[in-house]
Amino acid sequence: MNIFRFTASMALLMAATFAGHAQLNLKDLGNKAKNAIQGTSASAPAQGKQAKSSSSPYLNNGKTWYVSTSGSNKNDGLSAASPLKNLQKAIDNAENGDVVLVAEGNYLGTLGVGYIEIKDKYISVVGGFNADFTERNPVQHRTTIQTGPEHVEKNGSKPLIRIDAAGQRQGTILIDGFGLDLGLQNLYAAPDPDERNGWPEGCETGRIQAVGEGLGSNGQVGGKTQGHPLMQGNVEGHLVVRNCVFANGGYYGLQMMNKGGDWEIYNNVFVANSYAACQVDSMNKDANVTTVDFHHNTVLFTWCRTKIMEDMGYGFRFMSRVDCNVHENIFGCSNLGALDYTHHDSNKQIDAMRKIKINNNRFFMNRGDLILPSASYTWLYIKADEFDDVEEFEELDGNEEITDPGFLQAISQPYLAGFAQIKTMASSSFNPNSAANQFRQAHGLNMQGSETVRVSMYGNRYPFAEAYKLFGALEGFGAGMDF
Repeated sequence: MNIFRFTASMALLMAATFAGHAQLNLKDLGNKAKNAIQGTSASAPAQGKQAKSSSSPYLNNGKTWYVSTSGSNKNDGLSAASPLKNLQKAIDNAENGDVVLVAEGNYLGTLGVGYIEIKDKYISVVGGFNADFTERNPVQHRTTIQTGPEHVEKNGSKPLIRIDAAGQRQGTILIDGFGLDLGLQNLYAAPDPDERNGWPEGCETGRIQAVGEGLGSNGQVGGKTQGHPLMQGNVEGHLVVRNCVFANGGYYGLQMMNKGGDWEIYNNVFVANSYAACQVDSMNKDANVTTVDFHHNTVLFTWCRTKIMEDMGYGFRFMSRVDCNVHENIFGCSNLGALDYTHHDSNKQIDAMRKIKINNNRFFMNRGDLILPSASYTWLYIKADEFDDVEEFEELDGNEEITDPGFLQAISQPYLAGFAQIKTMASSSFNPNSAANQFRQAHGLNMQGSETVRVSMYGNRYPFAEAYKLFGALEGFGAGMDF
């Protein structure tokens, strides 16, 4: 039996967390729609940290479309008094430079298929408004794409948001203020203490059924875990993703292909995603033409590909031919590693031109805070206090382990406790005298046995509503309340 172990300082931190709970203060959250559209609500950054505000616009010079669950597709959608009901219709009607404003509610696409698509247009899609569009706050006024078991046959391999656009290197696509969740559609074991279920007491479900993996019939919750990310696509130009929640993705949180352009992914919460929370690949043969600024995100509980926990399970992945600036994020409870730097281009000259900066991030309870390849073709699991010995990056400064127990109070306590005590149990059986093995041996074949692996927790559903408590949980780091 193998048990994941953490440092003594982390044990003390956990003890302090479960000893008492402070209530998260959510006062002063409201922002008027005008300020939200003009991007005027950013607060001053913590001293010595880069501001969370972005230079990218909320709104280009185009039309403004309105969408509400109480609207009608017979409306023109061009005013708060006459919103459309179908988000996909508003996106399809919009032209380059337009903005689509979306009121609180759950949006499932045309005829409730369980996804939306943006094709060949550069627009802004902004959620988080109240019903009459006079106030915006993505935490209070949740705009979601949250699917259920009924969508297994409807959305297939589609991500909840699919974006494909090319031809405008200077064009902007903005996704702002959406909650994406597959927690009701994925298949999980039932919340039952039977060790086959991988259920820590107090969690909503037992372990997830990974893609391509079986799950016993001893009680199940949900529909089916499918191989589609929460957000996916191929984009050329300036892509901005902010103020979103990526929850319970059974196959990546955000997985995108950059065809060339400067991207910004910030002030998001990624929680309980498998494979990787965020992975951006380059589709360009040249160096230094695809960039990702990944900052002020909270990335928690990124799970490995299967319950064996031997590969994947990364917070953010540095892919070849992509320049990255990763700063002021929180990376916690990554099943394998918070930052993955194991992908390198076969063209060593191109690979040497890659620009990577990793500054002022906060880490806790990751198997490795940074994963590097070793000379023996295995991985090196580097902790933040060892970063001074790493020389591969342009900048690597100010990265530390979290020592503030107050941050952990915003996390689902049963989920955190379960992760801190993960156990992997393996058993095997081999009977050389069985009829099958006697037959195999007589015919010169290898004899066979079986091995069973059980885990106390793996990819369990994270309570979606509690993911929103992670905004503003640690001053100056991770996703904040500056919408």
